[in-house]
This record gives sequence, structure tokens and C-alpha cells, in this order.
Amino acid sequence: MGSTCFEVTEAKGTAHIVLNRPDELNSMTVDFWRELPQIVNEISDRGAARAIVVSSTGKHFSSGMDISVFTSGDLNADDNIEMGRRRANFRENVLHLQNTFSSFENARMPVLAAIQGGCVGGAVDMVTACDMRYATEDAWFCIQETNIGMTADVGTLQRLPKLIPEGIARELAYTGDRMYAPRALQVGLVNEVFADHGAMLEAVMAKAERIAKNSPLAVHGTKKSINYTRDHSTADSLDFIATWQTGMFQPTDVMESFVAKAEGRDPEYQDLPEVRRGL
Repeated sequence: MGSTCFEVTEAKGTAHIVLNRPDELNSMTVDFWRELPQIVNEISDRGAARAIVVSSTGKHFSSGMDISVFTSGDLNADDNIEMGRRRANFRENVLHLQNTFSSFENARMPVLAAIQGGCVGGAVDMVTACDMRYATEDAWFCIQETNIGMTADVGTLQRLPKLIPEGIARELAYTGDRMYAPRALQVGLVNEVFADHGAMLEAVMAKAERIAKNSPLAVHGTKKSINYTRDHSTADSLDFIATWQTGMFQPTDVMESFVAKAEGRDPEYQDLPEVRRGL
């Protein structure tokens, strides 16, 4: 599909989604919110990629929500629409924005974020929905919504406290202060910090390629299980994985891993089959 906000490439089992509006600080326009879930869902449904890397261009990863989103199609300005209906529609719009980043969690393969410079407002919502985060030394994170008089509502407040200590998440959210890369590494928000953008991308792409060498079904099941465990009790999560294994555990990939090791080669696993929505 054509895109105004992203460039998408695929190689070595990795799909690479690049925010490509550096002159506008990769702000999240109306097109951004429409295009991103389409791209992620298409990659996930097709199943050829086994990992997704999200990176950016320019000085900053993203400045967050573009002002055009606040002014486009604003039902509050239409006095002909009854207030209850306006507010119900506003709720649907918020859910749409939330679903954009939830597409990362719902993708069948891991999503790795490579972050440079500022990661502001909606960009924090975005990267907290990814499986792993990596940053450059100059990277910083800011829950900007607090600074402009609103409550973050697209995922940061729901996901961040499950990634870092709750008290630190609360401090960031209440103050709107910046968290710089060294502190983000210290508290576990990012997995690793790199000297510059080039070194980061090289390492993150290598990490994605390493993931892509594993059985995509095993990785898919692992992601599903970790996501489920995050939101459920240990007992419920054990029951979930037992049910998952009942249907999904098959000896084919296990046997291929042993045969490949005996033959001194990389295992060759079948891709996940294409998902055909609506059938």
C-alpha cells in the first residue's frame, strides 16, 4: 500500500517500518493513524515476516500527536449534533487511536522499537505497545499530555506501569518531566542504549534477524503467552498455555531443530500461514 508517513521494507525475515517525516518531527497526522494499523495488520496477516522493527528518521523519533488530529472532523463544533451523540462518537475516536498501537500487541510476531531523540506524547503510547525498546544516548521520553492539560489516553498510562516500577511511571505522568536514555535503561523501559542511530539500527536489525531464525509458531505462542500473563493471574496463565499447547504444539519444528543441529545447519521453519480476514 502507498503511505505518506512510513517507508516499509522487508528482508531476512524482518519487516522494517520507518517513520519518514523528519522535517515535521514525525508528528502523528490523521494519515498516520489510518496507515499504521493497515501496515502492521497486513504484515501480521501475511506471515512472511517473523519480526517487525519500527524506527524513525531525523533528530527525533516522534513529537507525538499532530495538531491536525485535534482539529480534523471535530464534532464538538457542530451544534446540530446532540451532545450525547457527540461524546459517544468522541469515545469511538479514542478507541480507534488506541487500536492503532494495539496492532503491535496483536501482531503475530515481535515488534522492536528503535528510538532516537525525543519520544514525546503519543510516541510514548506507541513504543510502550512494542515488545522491546532500544534507544540512542540522546533519546528521551516525555508524557507530554500532562503538560498541555490533558490525560494521556492511547495506552501510556495502561502499559507503562507494567514495564517500569509504578512509582516511577506515576512520577513521569504527574510531572510531565523528561526521562533520558540512561535512566530509561536503569528502570527497564529500554533494553539497551547505543552511541548513535546507526549503531542502534544495526544492533536492532541483527536482534530481529536472530528472532526470525526461530520457529515463528514458537515465537508467536511465546508472545501470546507473555501478553496474556501480563494481564492475568499465574493460575489463569498456566491454564492458557496448557490450552494453547494442546492445539499448537506439534513435533515438526522440534524435530527440524534437532535435525538441523545434527547436520550443522540453521533450521528451516515454515512461515505462519496467511490470515484471511472476513472469511
